[in-house]
Amino acid sequence: MKIYAIYVVRNNIKPAKAIVDVKDLTSFGFFQRSSIGEFMTFMSQTIAEKTQPGQRQSIEESNYVGHVYARAEGVAGVVITDKEYPPRVAFSLLNKILDEFTTRFPNNQLWTPEQCSYPELQQYIVTYQDPKQGDTIMKVQRELDETKIILHKTIESVLERGEKMESLVERSDVLSSQSKMFYKTAKKQNACCVIC
Repeated sequence: MKIYAIYVVRNNIKPAKAIVDVKDLTSFGFFQRSSIGEFMTFMSQTIAEKTQPGQRQSIEESNYVGHVYARAEGVAGVVITDKEYPPRVAFSLLNKILDEFTTRFPNNQLWTPEQCSYPELQQYIVTYQDPKQGDTIMKVQRELDETKIILHKTIESVLERGEKMESLVERSDVLSSQSKMFYKTAKKQNACCVIC
């Protein structure tokens, strides 16, 4: 699961233009990075331009998925990930980014790459590489899974102890009956041999 790029795109103009972006292309070869970066920028601008305000969608292209969320203010967020990255986490990240962006830059006339500085994107791309760390619901789910595993182990050990107790009770019953038989046999044997 990997995030390759995050974009904030102005999509109320044609053609759409990326305002701010951050990319993590370290998993690609050095000579491939620039062409892959250009492809991702083109992909993000194209899908942002074709997404209606208020709409969320995920577009697959070869090994990449572009998750896009367009807002009514004329701005869209795009996260480009691999196919395994959970869409719910990508859309929660987009919602968070766009809320912060429109709060910080309320005037859409100033939405140009030169006027908009948004360094938090770098932090988001690092934090959300592991969706379990970036998303609180996934953190809670992971903790619930761990708790469930511990409970299963505890229940299994209690059941094993219960079986051991049953086994001990059965053994003690057998031992008790054998000792009674031994007592009776010993009593019979001792009855014929009286010592004075």
